Formats: sequence, structure tokens, C-alpha cells
Amino acid sequence: MIKYSGFGRLASAAVVLGGLMLGASASAQDISPEHLQAARTAITVLGVTDRFDSILPAVADRLKTQLIQAYPNLQDQIYGEVDKQALSLAARRGDLEKEAAMVYAKAFTAEELKVISDFYSSDAGKKLLKDGPIATRELMKAADIWTAGVARDLEKQTNDALLSVVGEQAPAAAPKP
Repeated sequence: MIKYSGFGRLASAAVVLGGLMLGASASAQDISPEHLQAARTAITVLGVTDRFDSILPAVADRLKTQLIQAYPNLQDQIYGEVDKQALSLAARRGDLEKEAAMVYAKAFTAEELKVISDFYSSDAGKKLLKDGPIATRELMKAADIWTAGVARDLEKQTNDALLSVVGEQAPAAAPKP
């Protein structure tokens, strides 16, 4: 199951992508171990890579389904072998953590990463991560209701104004044959 990211995670991702698109070009040699550690701390606090935890189990489940369709009499062996191989690949999850840390280290200074980590480790930051998506969802509902009301009122007011113009311009009498 894919977890929905919080408002703070979304904002962080937007800042990261914006920074990368603006040409943040620090190379791996330019990033100190302390800077990389600050990035790792920030991605942990933000839970940036948590949504990727379900990838390997989902891929394994798809493979099991495919193989069982092809070899239905080997179901038990397929389950055992796919699970065994998936477990052997689980250690590669660390590679994604390293890449995520590098992305954040390139996008933010070590000092910025510390500020981000400190904030999102605070009660207010944790609350923003937890309740931000709910607040955003409720805001979107309110915006939809507001949009419907504005559209309704705009249409009514425009129609009323045009009807008064049309009423003032009575149609010309058609000539009699």
C-alpha cells in the first residue's frame, strides 16, 4: 500500500525538485560526510522514502501471480522461491536511502538540513507531517465548494445583466408580407 505523503513531505519534494531544476550541481565530491549525514537525518525525520517500502513486496506479489498462472502446479515452490529471492534483494533498499540522501544533500546545505530536521522533529513539525494531509484535503473540499458558488453566482449575475440588455433591445418588428 502506498502511503500518502504529508504536506511537509510534498513541500520538501517540491523544493528539492525546484532546486534540482534550477541547476543545483553539487557533485558527490563536494558533499562532506557531515553534510550527507544531515541529509540522511532529514530524510529519516521526513519519512521521505517510507512510501517506497512496499515496492519489493508488490513486485514479488506480481511475480508470484504471473508464475502461478504459468505453472499452477508449482504454487508452493513459487511462493518459497520468490520470497527467498525477494529477501535476498531487500538489502538493496539501502541504495535508495543513499540516493535520497545525495539528492537532499545536493538540494540543501547542511545547515538547512539541520533546520529542516529540527523543525520536523519538533511537536509542531510532527503534527504538520501527520495532520497536514488532512488539512490539505479539507482545504481542497472548501475550495471546490467555493468554486461552485463563485461559478454559480458569476453565471447568474452575468445572465441577469445580459437579460436586462436583451430586454432593452426589443426585437425589431418583422415586416408584414
